Amino acid sequence: MDTTRAEPVDYPFNRAEDLELDERYARARAGRKLVRVTMPYGEEGWLATRHEDVRIVLGDQRFSRAAAAAAGLAEPRTSPQTVGPGVILSMDPPEHSRVRRLAGKAFTHRNVEALRPKAKQVANELVDRMVERGAPVDLIEHFASPLPVAVICDLLGVPVADQHRFLVWSEVFASSTTLSAEETQEHLGSLVAYMSELLRQRQEEPADDLLSRLVLARDQDDRFTAEEILSFAIVLLGAGHENITSQIPNFVHTLLRHPEELDRLRADPALVPQAVEELMRFVPLGLGPVLARYATEDVEVGGVLVRAGEPVVASLGSANRDEDVFERADELDLTRKPGPHVGFGHGPHHCLGAAMARMEMQVALETVLERFPELRIAVPEDELKWRVGTFMRSVVELPVAW
Repeated sequence: MDTTRAEPVDYPFNRAEDLELDERYARARAGRKLVRVTMPYGEEGWLATRHEDVRIVLGDQRFSRAAAAAAGLAEPRTSPQTVGPGVILSMDPPEHSRVRRLAGKAFTHRNVEALRPKAKQVANELVDRMVERGAPVDLIEHFASPLPVAVICDLLGVPVADQHRFLVWSEVFASSTTLSAEETQEHLGSLVAYMSELLRQRQEEPADDLLSRLVLARDQDDRFTAEEILSFAIVLLGAGHENITSQIPNFVHTLLRHPEELDRLRADPALVPQAVEELMRFVPLGLGPVLARYATEDVEVGGVLVRAGEPVVASLGSANRDEDVFERADELDLTRKPGPHVGFGHGPHHCLGAAMARMEMQVALETVLERFPELRIAVPEDELKWRVGTFMRSVVELPVAW
């Protein structure tokens, strides 16, 4: 077991200007142990890159999010902002388990699937407007961004007339440096005020939406507090909108760069659910991990002793390219049998909205492939501009023609 403390390397590895997985991840996995890193903010930490090690860090209860949030630790991170206590992302079992159990009663696969016809309708309406505008059209502005907003707002029960406001508020969750601290607080304050009022209305007069189900969710005598419902709804917006808005153009861009796989998908649309799983594995969305976990006791991971109180960040993108788990890991293969990818996380914090994310991405790909059989990027590859100052990687615009 390695107990040394090597000189830390600068992290994150990935560039904002493409969707490639930096080659340093492969070298780190080959070394078969954790890597000491320094991130733009916070203290030094360990980086887990191998599939096995990532699953340990995410799933072993000896690694805690709550400890960092409660103590206000300077956790290693890519953003000046941190996720404070009281948010589901910063909870540990058993408190985290209680919140997930209650949320699960309202946020079921059945409820998500009930949204599929609405998502399909919205997707087709968005494509209709794209066709009316005529090519070229920015796929992000006119399709990838409004689609998840409509689905999430419909799920939460937000009136259609107010949904445009969520496009602005969602910037809070994607930004690492593009928004100032004052702008971030202003957006977040407006969002909290709006959702608080909507929640008050649902407490007085429940409707057929997620907020009402969360208000009514019970487990014997246990139920959500108003603060927990509000926190959960806001996290759902952040994770549900920005991730999907980034991944839809990322998936389309990736497929267009792999024409043989795209032709295979066009020839057999039934492969779409399988394709979404492979794209989740293959496309590394983020620059690097967003949240660190702290060891609550000495733990050996990947041949390294992580001492109590030390933080570890886990790279999902690297774990999904682990050659020990995925054959031809660096190849996109839409016929690959879905394997144990960690694109939605792992363990207690496995994405609660994974079913909804899958449904939205399936609907998005199905609709684009159906309606635009000759879709292409309308500008040269080297003219695409990439987002900077955000956690997630995506182009600023994806002009498409058909």
